[in-house]
Amino acid sequence: MGRTVRLTATVTPEDGGLYCARCVQVEVACEGHTVDEALGRLRRALEHYFRHRPLPNPPSHPPIVVPIEVRLPD
Repeated sequence: MGRTVRLTATVTPEDGGLYCARCVQVEVACEGHTVDEALGRLRRALEHYFRHRPLPNPPSHPPIVVPIEVRLPD
């Protein structure tokens, strides 16, 4: 049995009724038809990802996830 680590995920609705779950600490993302399905797929993908890669250094504070607006040229 392995250890448990806490990572941060964001979930955003996508076109076509899907949800995209992304891990903030590493470049891993998955889609699902529900939030739970997307997170479940992300969890399994991360478990597979970390079988052969080191864990990222844990941040001293949890990340702050916020929306940001960016002004683009016309």
